[in-house]
Amino acid sequence: MNAGSGHSDTNETQTTIREVFDRAGRRHELLLAEKGSDIPGLARRAVELAKAQDGIVVAAGGDGTINAVAQAALGCGQPFAVLPQGTFNYFGREHGISQDTRIATEALLTATPQSVQVGLVNDRLFLVNASLGLYPQLLEDREAFKQRFGRSRLIAGVAGLVSVLRNRRQLNLEIEAEGQTRKIRTPTLFVGNNALQLKQIGIAEGAALAHDHLVAIAPKPVRTLAMIGLMLRGAFGRLGDAEHVISVPLRKLTVRPHRRSRRKSYKVAMDGEVTRLSVPVVFSVSPTPLLLMVPLTPATEDSAA
Repeated sequence: MNAGSGHSDTNETQTTIREVFDRAGRRHELLLAEKGSDIPGLARRAVELAKAQDGIVVAAGGDGTINAVAQAALGCGQPFAVLPQGTFNYFGREHGISQDTRIATEALLTATPQSVQVGLVNDRLFLVNASLGLYPQLLEDREAFKQRFGRSRLIAGVAGLVSVLRNRRQLNLEIEAEGQTRKIRTPTLFVGNNALQLKQIGIAEGAALAHDHLVAIAPKPVRTLAMIGLMLRGAFGRLGDAEHVISVPLRKLTVRPHRRSRRKSYKVAMDGEVTRLSVPVVFSVSPTPLLLMVPLTPATEDSAA
């Protein structure tokens, strides 16, 4: 569990989880991460405990925390579950998992395992999306705004607007997909693996996720005012209608800088967490699915959100 995720009080959340499991007679061990850097080590420990006791690995936190625990759990043979605690919680909402801790924990008692597609970027897992260019900068700005003004979707939106106003750089990329290579110039390259998020921003190709595909999205170079317009289209679910946006389903995408560039790495965002990866940056569908515990009765969109 990430003590810093979302709005909820950590002690209250721990108490709720323990009450539900104790009342149901379920053995459990809660590993608490005081800071983000603790999560990978604790995730590996959770996997070891689950394997030793034939149990389930559970991640309680936002999409970044869930990503880190899923990275450790992928391919371990034990089921994986989530108790969403973040701001957007796209992964949990996509699979009908409530953001209410008590409801989600109680639902876990009767949940069943289901294979779920995950994406890879340079062999690093992503559940919701991965990107480079403007979007990772937007996430860094958003985190700075959250630390200063608090966590909310309004604050996230304001941070995104500030990022667009500040950042006018373009990526000159050489991309290879489906056996074809082309050059593109774009402020950001976004690869989605979450049908709910793609639907909300208005990208129709999200349906391809059900057929072992990811969806790549890249806006064409536009002026700042037009970029703000694209953001607004996304906010109102109409990004796919914009003539300045390219979106395409694919199984694998290899990204390199233009041949004249000496760039050796890019900042890449994966489920809200930003890291630096060496080129080429390769996006693909993981050959191994995640064995996710899904509620017997999925939460409605209102209760999940």
